[in-house]
Amino acid sequence: MGQNPIALPVLLLVPRIAKLSFVLVALAASLATVLGGLIAGRGDASPLGHDALKGSKPVVLAFGGDVHFEGVLKAKLAASPARVLAPIQPLLDDADLAVVNLETAVTSGGVPAVKKFVFSTPPSAFAALRGGGVDVASMANNHGMDFGESGLRESLTAARQYRFPVIGIGLDGKQAYRPFRRTISGQRIAVIGATQVLDEELISAWTAAPNKPGLASAKEVPRLLREVRAARRTSDTVVVFLHWGVELEQCPTADQRMLAKQLVSAGADVVVGGHAHRLQGTGRMGNALVGYGLGNFAWYGTSELSTQTGVLFVTVTGRRVNGYRWAPARIVDGVPRASSGVERRRELASWRSLRECAGLKR
Repeated sequence: MGQNPIALPVLLLVPRIAKLSFVLVALAASLATVLGGLIAGRGDASPLGHDALKGSKPVVLAFGGDVHFEGVLKAKLAASPARVLAPIQPLLDDADLAVVNLETAVTSGGVPAVKKFVFSTPPSAFAALRGGGVDVASMANNHGMDFGESGLRESLTAARQYRFPVIGIGLDGKQAYRPFRRTISGQRIAVIGATQVLDEELISAWTAAPNKPGLASAKEVPRLLREVRAARRTSDTVVVFLHWGVELEQCPTADQRMLAKQLVSAGADVVVGGHAHRLQGTGRMGNALVGYGLGNFAWYGTSELSTQTGVLFVTVTGRRVNGYRWAPARIVDGVPRASSGVERRRELASWRSLRECAGLKR
C-alpha cells in the first residue's frame, strides 16, 4: 500500500513536536523553581544553597553588648588601643564571627547633639575592637550620631581607614540597611544592624533615607522586614542585631517581643541586641534564636547589674540553630573579664532565670 505524500511529513513532525513540548515543560519547571526561590521570604535561601550545606561544618557566632570608650576606657585606649580588650579576646577568638554594638560616634570634632549624654571616641577604637577579637560592629543606636552628620561621615571614614566593618549606619538608606556579609565554611552569613531606640526629637534627623545619611531605623518596621526578606533570598543564615528595649529593665517590652516575632516570620534566624545596660532573656522562638539583652560589654559600669556581662555563642548550620551558650563575664575597670568557678555558676543561673519573663523556650 502506498504512503500519503501529505501525511508523511506530518508523521515525521510528531516526535519533534513531542520533544519540543518536553523541553518547554522542563524549562517552565526550572523557571518556576528559580522564581520560587527568589520570591520566598521564608524557608531556605535556595535549593542549591541548601544542598551545598549538607555535611558543612557548623559556624559559631559570638555576640557582645554595648561598647564605648568613655571614663577609664579613654585612658586605656590612648595608652594601647590594640590591648584594651585583651582580657576578653581569648573568648571571642573561639567564634568564627564576633559582633558587638559600638555605642559612640567615632569623631574628634563636630557639634554635639542637644541631649543628656553624648559619646565620642577617636578612630583607634577600631583598632581596639579588632585587637579584642571583634569582627563587625553595629553603630545603629541612640549615640551613633551624637555629633551629627559630620560625625557620621568621620565615623565611616575611620572605619574605612581601619578596614573595619560597621553596619546600621551609612551615607544613605541603602548603605545603612545593607547587611554585613561573609562566607564561612561555605555558609553565607548576613548581619543587619538597626535601632529601635532614637530620641523622639531626633528620629527624622537621624534616620537614613535616599540621599540622606543616617542610621537604619527599626522604627520603620516595614522597611526593616523588607531588608530581612531580601537578605533571606541570598543568605544561608540571617542575623539581625538590634538596639531596643528600655534602660535598666531586665524583661523585654511588648514592642521588643512583637518585633522579634515579625523578624523571625520575615526570615531572621538569629535576633539579638541590647540597650537596657542590663542582661535580658535568651532562648528559642520557633526555629530561631532570640537574645533580647546582651547588657554592657566595655563600659563604665558602676553597679552589680551594670557590670554583669558575657558573650552569647550561637552555633548555626544554615537556618538550623544547632545550639547556644552563655559565657559569663564581669566588667572590671571598664573591660569584660571571663568568669570562672563559683562566680561563673552563679552568673549562669542568674542568666537562665531571665528567660522566664522573656517568653522564650530553652
